[in-house]
Amino acid sequence: MRPTAKFSISFGLVTIPVAAYNATDSSASVSFVRIHTADGGRVRNQPVCSLEGVEISPDEIGRGYKPGDGDTVVPLSDEDLDALPLPTAKTLTILAFVAGGDIDPLQMGKGYYLGIDSPAAAKPYVLLREAMERHQRVGLGKIALHGRETLAMIRPMEGALVMQVLLWPHQIRPMDGVLPERQAEVAPNEVSAAEALMDSFGELSEDDLHDHYREALEEIVAAKLAHREPEFPAGEEQPAGQVMDLMAALQDSVRAAKRSRGEDEEAEPRSGRTAKKSATKKTAAKKATAKKTAAAKKTASRGGRRAG
Repeated sequence: MRPTAKFSISFGLVTIPVAAYNATDSSASVSFVRIHTADGGRVRNQPVCSLEGVEISPDEIGRGYKPGDGDTVVPLSDEDLDALPLPTAKTLTILAFVAGGDIDPLQMGKGYYLGIDSPAAAKPYVLLREAMERHQRVGLGKIALHGRETLAMIRPMEGALVMQVLLWPHQIRPMDGVLPERQAEVAPNEVSAAEALMDSFGELSEDDLHDHYREALEEIVAAKLAHREPEFPAGEEQPAGQVMDLMAALQDSVRAAKRSRGEDEEAEPRSGRTAKKSATKKTAAKKATAKKTAAAKKTASRGGRRAG
């Protein structure tokens, strides 16, 4: 892999030169190109100057910044950006160490593998990694990447250090209008049934981590090239979304999950209502037994008096 950036991690008075490598591959995902439906020709985006109305070449394209909502655009050159007084331009300064669970997953962005950029960096690199592993902490800092400053998290992973770009807090939208106006109430036995359903789920299998959509799309493309109908494996039909009895749906889901793993469907937690009935039956049985025992003792007592 080729590094996408090189900088230093500042850890107190310790400096670690590192190289950052893309940890994810966006090209592996399914993507489409735009075509002209009449003849199948590719539709391309050609850069055109809005003032002159003419097509321009890539070397004529620069950067500009809009300071407001108007049409004013301030041109910015590479020299302008290089002159920014940013200590994070070449250094990721760790500002704090926190527990990984303190980071909101909504803030997490692109990930990078961090490797050493010189032999002398090996020891401080391992030192930082092992200290975070033993202390169960992640490092938070700031770094300028691709022309902008961003928050970043550094964490150990499988013997290496990984950097995760984080969104700024103001980039996380509030949840206004997302939550329902009226909160629905659920019964305790429904919560217990939902917990039983969660427990019945196994871990992710290799098939779960397979991109079936991409595979199906590639089959459609292959079929079109071969002038044939696409062939798909027969799969289990998913039930259509509909409103149904929540408790029954939970219990049916538990049974289905156990059936898929070859377990006994009947060995499942009973609902609170069923448990109550069972408890009532047991109590009634105990009362009946107690009555019979008392009656037997009374009869034996009377019999003893008569014999005397």
